[in-house]
Amino acid sequence: MGRILAIDYGLKRVGIAVTDPLKIIANSLATIETSMLMSFLSDYFSKEQVECIVVGLPKQMNNQPSESMKYIEVFVNKFRVSFPNIPVEYMDERFTSKIAVQAMVQGGVKKMDRRNKALIDSVSATIILQSYLELIQS
Repeated sequence: MGRILAIDYGLKRVGIAVTDPLKIIANSLATIETSMLMSFLSDYFSKEQVECIVVGLPKQMNNQPSESMKYIEVFVNKFRVSFPNIPVEYMDERFTSKIAVQAMVQGGVKKMDRRNKALIDSVSATIILQSYLELIQS
């Protein structure tokens, strides 16, 4: 039984979250530089069984893909070539950064720490993954 891994893809950084093996809980895993993503995933997949990945789908308010989608498509195509046995799903990521900041406020994270974009990215990936889990379990 494999985990599900979520990616909040950005040009500079990537937030990564992962489920437990039973796919019940989404947890933040890491925030890494985008240039290191493929090597990070390769290393992680060598240690853990991953059933699929969920990539945040950036959409505008009119439901059209945002500008960053062109970069995400390049990553997903490269991923599919490198890891053809791991399916890729997309999950709407609108408002995840705002929700992440709100969650940190409610969780008592200090104001200076909430400015840490790496932390926001990893929390956003966790929110994307939790939303995906709720979708597949309903």
